[in-house]
Amino acid sequence: MNSIDINCDLGESYGQFKKGNDDAVFPYISSCNIACGFHGGDPYHMEKTIESAIKHKVQIGAHPSYPDLAGFGRRKIDIPAEELKSQIKYQIAALKGMAESKGAKMNYVKAHGALYNEIAHNSKEAEVFLQAVKEIDPRLAIMGLAGSPFQEQAQKAGFKFIREGFLDRRYLKNGKLMSRKEKGSVLESVDESLMQLKLITEEHVVKTSSGRNIPLEIDSLCIHGDNPLAEEILKTIISNSNIEIKAFSI
Repeated sequence: MNSIDINCDLGESYGQFKKGNDDAVFPYISSCNIACGFHGGDPYHMEKTIESAIKHKVQIGAHPSYPDLAGFGRRKIDIPAEELKSQIKYQIAALKGMAESKGAKMNYVKAHGALYNEIAHNSKEAEVFLQAVKEIDPRLAIMGLAGSPFQEQAQKAGFKFIREGFLDRRYLKNGKLMSRKEKGSVLESVDESLMQLKLITEEHVVKTSSGRNIPLEIDSLCIHGDNPLAEEILKTIISNSNIEIKAFSI
């Protein structure tokens, strides 16, 4: 693999609360997932993040979540299907409209947090999510967990699916991400993230919490903007690998 897309969850600050280190990360990524106000972000920070993406020539995606500002979108919330669909559409439409108002294009959608994990393996909730995206713009790509049931479901629904892996998260042997409630779920060193990058891009496997390697084919790798090591990890990747960071094509 000569090039790889690296995406990051950004624009998660809101009001007087600062989240992440967007300015430091932007120069080193190729795609950004912009919060839409339900787990983080607000209209002002959404717009400023879009402007930064334009400045750095970074591809733009919407990052909708459950309505869980207090829990940063990391709590599963049971919401009737039609209500959830409306909430997802609202978030996607807001970011799409704001991007277009700046002359930019929004190319894809990636769910956040608990919603991301739920649709990866819950076909009913995944169908709600896919229908919401389709009703806004069926040409949008979907980014989701590589190898999950959601991948096949989205592809069967006619979407281009961006298979996502993670630079800074620990995997379980079933291919799911380890819960953030468990110790060790987030990789805590630059060396660990660099090793994970090499395993995924060179050997197409990832090391799990049990020490076993499982197959993993990806189109994009995520690093979290609120990871305090994010900037250092990205700088190390650029200086210690022969991989070009380049946005995936739609």
